[in-house]
Amino acid sequence: MDFPALTADQARSFDRDGFLILERLIDPAWADALAGRFEPLFAGRFETGLMPDEWNWREGRDPPDHARQICNGWRADRAIAGLVLQAGIGRLVARLAGWPGARIAQDNVIWKPPGATPLGFHQDNSYNGWIVPGEMLSCWVALDPTSAAGGTIEYVRGSHRWGRFPPATAFHAPKDYRQDLAVAAASVGRTPEIVAVEVPPGGCAFHHGWVWHGSDANRDRRPRRSLVSHCMSSDARFHPTAKSAIYSRYQRVGDDTMDESFFPILWREDGYRTPWLDAYMRNP
Repeated sequence: MDFPALTADQARSFDRDGFLILERLIDPAWADALAGRFEPLFAGRFETGLMPDEWNWREGRDPPDHARQICNGWRADRAIAGLVLQAGIGRLVARLAGWPGARIAQDNVIWKPPGATPLGFHQDNSYNGWIVPGEMLSCWVALDPTSAAGGTIEYVRGSHRWGRFPPATAFHAPKDYRQDLAVAAASVGRTPEIVAVEVPPGGCAFHHGWVWHGSDANRDRRPRRSLVSHCMSSDARFHPTAKSAIYSRYQRVGDDTMDESFFPILWREDGYRTPWLDAYMRNP
């Protein structure tokens, strides 16, 4: 699929704000089809037979009002892979980041049913000590109509220039989802300018790895489902000493390069793309 090229104004807007909102990235019918994959995924019916790397909500185990998240759903479902591993997303992310290319670090499959709890404000890069360079840039795609009342993602304009802060004190179902943001803003003498992403199904937002973001509870009567491609540079390597409890398991002993079986390259400026991706992304 061909995704649009970025304009100079859009690139400047991203550099200034730390995020870029587009009213449409994919067709709404495609968004609806992807939303239909959420129920079997969270029920543990994995189309590929593989469990995702993180499965943060399970029926019967977790409170029904908690926001639901799976990480690396692309390993479990090729319909999910069909979006989050798109070459066009890799190209747009690499252009915004100034990288020679982009590879997937992880995806997020996020489902906030009506009444679902917030997700705490945080910076993605604060979790990225296990990679070098320790930076991501992400593409968030709405699969349902989004609104402030519906617990859509919120960004703090310009906060990617505030510096590095620790990971969220409470990510899932925090009592105050903006608590860590308030502490960070006070430490740099800023008043947060919060922007709620309100787009139709198929709309998207790109965000910088250092920009502060989170989401409130879903007070709407509709679910809020989204897919996120968290990308890193195609040149990224494993950190020589820092480890991720989950993702460093994919590092070969004595080798800091990233295996494309687990961190495939979506797009590179010289035309390279991990060879098996397109066949894998086709419907089984």
